[in-house]
Amino acid sequence: MRQFLSEIQLILSRVKPYLRWFFLGGTLFFLGKAVKDNWQEVGQIRITGMGWGVFGLALLVTLMAHFWSAWVWVRILVSFQQPVSAKWGMGVYLKTNVAKYLPGNIWHFYGRILAMRETGVSAGVAVLSVLIEPVLMAAAAFFVSFMGLMFVEVSKLGFWGLGKVIFGLGVFGILVGLHPIFLNGFLRLLGRLKQKSLGKTQGDGGIFEVKAYPLGLLMGEMGFVLLRGLGFVLAVWAIFPDLDISKVPMLLGGFSLAWLLGLVVPGAPGGIGIFEATAVVLLSGFFGSGTILSAVAFYRLISVLAETLGWGLAIFLL
Repeated sequence: MRQFLSEIQLILSRVKPYLRWFFLGGTLFFLGKAVKDNWQEVGQIRITGMGWGVFGLALLVTLMAHFWSAWVWVRILVSFQQPVSAKWGMGVYLKTNVAKYLPGNIWHFYGRILAMRETGVSAGVAVLSVLIEPVLMAAAAFFVSFMGLMFVEVSKLGFWGLGKVIFGLGVFGILVGLHPIFLNGFLRLLGRLKQKSLGKTQGDGGIFEVKAYPLGLLMGEMGFVLLRGLGFVLAVWAIFPDLDISKVPMLLGGFSLAWLLGLVVPGAPGGIGIFEATAVVLLSGFFGSGTILSAVAFYRLISVLAETLGWGLAIFLL
């Protein structure tokens, strides 16, 4: 059995470098085909003066989301009894956030671990803080997508009866999985994998364990996902001024699920490509392919601008 597992691990290690190119190539092909099939619809979209103002509001909301996420990360460190200030922690988070677009999608984690080690934070806590944050983000995005998609009419998704059962089981599984008994085991596994990417010296000292159920931190990450989703809703509204408010929950749910896949699929720095392709698949049938294609393109620009502004503000203010 041990030999079989080692062989599987060897195969995965050989295949892993090609996975990112597989996902990237597949998503770029899909997006290119979507643009080709809907370019006339996209070309007919005109943005009004009010629409540009709404884009500005979307940028502000998305910037607020990143500041909120930085504050939640500080709360993660505080919950592990680390005497860090909000100013220092938010500054480190925002300054390193843009590094996630570099190849490998790990350099923002590396920067945070390095900054924490320089201030005396233990290696275990440093590693845990960069492991538990995306886990909580993924759980929060799943919850928000579940709540949003619950508003979709059954007639519009024929499989939705089964889908609600699957999502309900997923919510129950996440609630159970976040219990320290299970969460610590999962984080230890992630820690071993992350050490190979960040370097073994960054992981020396073991993984600090979660002592209590992280409900407050989960709620904080849900606030982050909701703010990001609101920014996306505003981007759609700017392009489609006649947006029906009853469709907002669907937009939030679809955005959260697309953002979740962009977070967890390997080989996609910042979720580029994965988020866009998933959003088009999930939402085109409700809002039109041209509208969603334009919205995801503008939202990607808004997201990068917000992270860049966050980096600049952190340098000058934090």
